Amino acid sequence: MPVRALVEAGDCFGMASSAVRVALARLLAEKRVERDERGRYRLGVAAAPVVRTIRNWRRLEAQTVEWRGGWIGVYRRRGKGRGQARRLGDQSLVFLGFREFEPALFLRPDNLAGGVGELRAQLGDLGLEDTASVFELSGLDSSAEARALALWDEVALGDAYGEAAQMLSESRVALEAAPAREAMVETFRLGGRVIRQLVLDPLLPDAIAPTAGRDALAAQMRDYDVFGRSCWAEFLGRHGVLHRRTPADLRVMKGADQMISVAGALPRMIS
Repeated sequence: MPVRALVEAGDCFGMASSAVRVALARLLAEKRVERDERGRYRLGVAAAPVVRTIRNWRRLEAQTVEWRGGWIGVYRRRGKGRGQARRLGDQSLVFLGFREFEPALFLRPDNLAGGVGELRAQLGDLGLEDTASVFELSGLDSSAEARALALWDEVALGDAYGEAAQMLSESRVALEAAPAREAMVETFRLGGRVIRQLVLDPLLPDAIAPTAGRDALAAQMRDYDVFGRSCWAEFLGRHGVLHRRTPADLRVMKGADQMISVAGALPRMIS
C-alpha cells in the first residue's frame, strides 16, 4: 500500500499523519513491514510467522484431528530468555492454545493436525526458545487428568462465541445504510476483534469444549469478512491496491487480505 493510503486510512481512525509515518519508520526498522522502490509498503519478514497463523482463521476445521486422549507438553527451563525473546515464547504458547499445568510445564490436547512434529515447528517459528522441550504426554493419573481438563473454561468459551456472533449480526444490520467511512472503521475494528478471537482459540476437542459455537462463529465471520471487504473496496481501488486483472470477487480478497484480515488483529499480537 502507498503511504498516502495508509495516512488516509489512519485518519479514519483518528490517527495523525505524523503518527502513521513514525509508526511506519519503527515497523520498517523492525522488519515488520518492508518498502519497495515505489515507496509502497507491505508486511515484512519479521511479521511473517504471525501473519501465517492469523490467516488460518478461515480454515479452523482443517487444523484439528480426532482427539485420542493424549496431550502435548512444553517444558520451559526457568530463567532462560529475557525481554523480547521471552515475550515471543509466551506468545507462541498462547497462539497454539497451551495453558500452564505446573510451573514451567504447559499442556494442550494432542488434537492438532500434524501432531507433535508440526506443533514443535510452529512453536519455533513463532518464537519459542530453543531450550524449551516439546513432547507427547500420556498416561496421566485421574487427578492430573482432571486438572488438565480444567485448564480451559468451557462455559466462558461458549459465551464468548455467542457474544461475538451477536455483535457481527447487529453490526451487519446497522451498517447496511451507514456512511462508507463509518462502515470501513467498524468492519475493520469488529472484524479484527473476532478474527483475533478465532486465531487465539485453543481449538479444543468436543470432549473438552463443544466446537459447534466456534464453527458457527467462524462461518459467520467469513460472511462478515466479505461484507467488510466490500466496504473497503472503493478505498483500496482508488489507491491502486487491487489487482486490476483479477476477477472482481477475488480482487477484493487479494488486495485487502493483509489490510483487513491481518491488520485488524496483528498489532495487538506482535506489539
